[in-house]
Amino acid sequence: QVQLVESGGGLVQAGGSLRLSCAASGRTFSSTGMGWFRQAPGKEREFVAAIHWTGRTTYYADSVKGRVTISRDNANNTASLQMNSLKAEDTAVYYCAATRSGYGGNHYYAGAYAYWGQGTQVTVSS
Repeated sequence: QVQLVESGGGLVQAGGSLRLSCAASGRTFSSTGMGWFRQAPGKEREFVAAIHWTGRTTYYADSVKGRVTISRDNANNTASLQMNSLKAEDTAVYYCAATRSGYGGNHYYAGAYAYWGQGTQVTVSS
């Protein structure tokens, strides 16, 4: 069982930056793929970024590519999402998610993730 807690959300002006963190419990973090999704009001949850459990491969949605960087720190059981050049359309609740241990399939769809955090609100004012 993996428990995830997000932090780092808040209110920022357009063009600004935020760094989201996801603290994970459990002994299998180093073999767990991590992802970030977001859900804006009235919209479906969408993929933002992910990192393979090996850390060697990262995945990004086209809408955030070049502005967002996902990383992981296995020593501290954390995954982070650095977001730069934020836009009003980035406003959403951001969710951290984790795959099961050793997962090597498609990281872009929500069904790949077995564990989810409660979410953290990101609001970008224009």
